[in-house]
Amino acid sequence: MEKIYRLAKREDFNKVYRYGKSMANHQFVLYYLPQPKLEQFRLGVSVSKKVGNAVVRNRLRRMMKEIIRLKKENMTPHYDYILLARKPVTEMDYAEMEKSIWHVIRKASLLKRNDVIKK
Repeated sequence: MEKIYRLAKREDFNKVYRYGKSMANHQFVLYYLPQPKLEQFRLGVSVSKKVGNAVVRNRLRRMMKEIIRLKKENMTPHYDYILLARKPVTEMDYAEMEKSIWHVIRKASLLKRNDVIKK
């Protein structure tokens, strides 16, 4: 994920957690906060220690970022997003994870074009 699309600072994460809205399914939680001054969206990814060891968490984090990166044109701009992984994600393969991530984003009505991503 390019630098302009990254949400990295602790204060930015805290702002999204505190003032943003959230949407969830069994595998992921999506927090989102409008940022009208931004030209694009910014994404932060978080995987708790409860999910697994460092190897597992880093692998999940990379997969989550790659899923968003490949279809970033479908994300609504002018938002900060935080995507949290829950424990059931560890048993999913890439395709199931992709489907679940886009499900939670669609559920939050944050897709730019609904016709691009199929169920």
